[in-house]
Amino acid sequence: MTYAFTAEQEDLRRTARDLFGRTCTPGDVRAAWEPDADQDRSRWRRMADLGFLGANVPTEFGGSGLGDAELTVLLEEAGYAALPEPLLETAAIVVPILREHGSPEQRETWLPRIASGEVLATAQLMDAPAAPYGTVADLALLELDDGLHLVPGDRLTREPAPSMDGARHTAALRGVPDAGTRLPDAARVDARSRGAAAAAAVLNGVTRRLLDMTVAYAKEREQFGRPIGSFQAVKHLLAEVALEVETARPAAWYALTAVAEGHADAGLASSAAKAAANAAATTASYHTLQVHGGIGFTWEHDLHLWLKRGKALEFAYGSLRHHHRVLGDAVVTCPDLMATFGPALSAAS
Repeated sequence: MTYAFTAEQEDLRRTARDLFGRTCTPGDVRAAWEPDADQDRSRWRRMADLGFLGANVPTEFGGSGLGDAELTVLLEEAGYAALPEPLLETAAIVVPILREHGSPEQRETWLPRIASGEVLATAQLMDAPAAPYGTVADLALLELDDGLHLVPGDRLTREPAPSMDGARHTAALRGVPDAGTRLPDAARVDARSRGAAAAAAVLNGVTRRLLDMTVAYAKEREQFGRPIGSFQAVKHLLAEVALEVETARPAAWYALTAVAEGHADAGLASSAAKAAANAAATTASYHTLQVHGGIGFTWEHDLHLWLKRGKALEFAYGSLRHHHRVLGDAVVTCPDLMATFGPALSAAS
């Protein structure tokens, strides 16, 4: 299929890039690693004012009602900025699950508060040991043995958990579920698909930032009296990263659209998108660090902030091995699927 963003979606992208460029600098990302950083929600409220948090919240609940597809550009820009707030979990997972599977009371209670920026939500899915932003979440989706539960913050127990990316403030969450918190069975599959597709879009934004930072560095850093970017070996490394991320991005665009519109292949499209994004991020991590040299992983250099965000997201909502297994099982069951998802498997292998 041909995928092109509308003028309105591109305007939304520019708005997001402008906001994050001003309020989410590398210095701001570093500051988010501090233990008390979770108490400042000024950027979160600003995102709500611009309609980011309510992009796919129906208008009757205070949202803009744009739709899930509009989140694509926001998620990529969030990854590009290494945004230290759970836009992915709140807007791309919890909101649509609430909207599609929540009870009338749950929708009326939570959707307006999310759209206004009052509530910050997270998700702990697929046997994940901890949830990103679990230390600060006001609402959580918890995948338990009996299904998916929507648990308010005052009914959560939280145990801070280590993370490669300190800005994500992870915590192992345990809830007090009951019949009133449990969502329909279909919500579990939907949440997994949405998590994988949305995480792929964010991860592609991270990879683009790694590439852009390294291209800029290669133009400035000199050896033997020449910028290292003029060396063929360096060009080949960066060209490989560019090829992989530009291949992975359309897979995420389609997956988010497929999930939003309820396509029959939504689950497989999400796995293909996450597999491709994971593979591109792995390549980018190796190559961009190699071009930077040792300085790229020092605390003083900004590159490590995106390296660590990318590595954390690679294992969130399904690893490369997990999604390869999903796609491989589907191809074995229905060989005709190879025509559709074969390129994604090849690119991600």
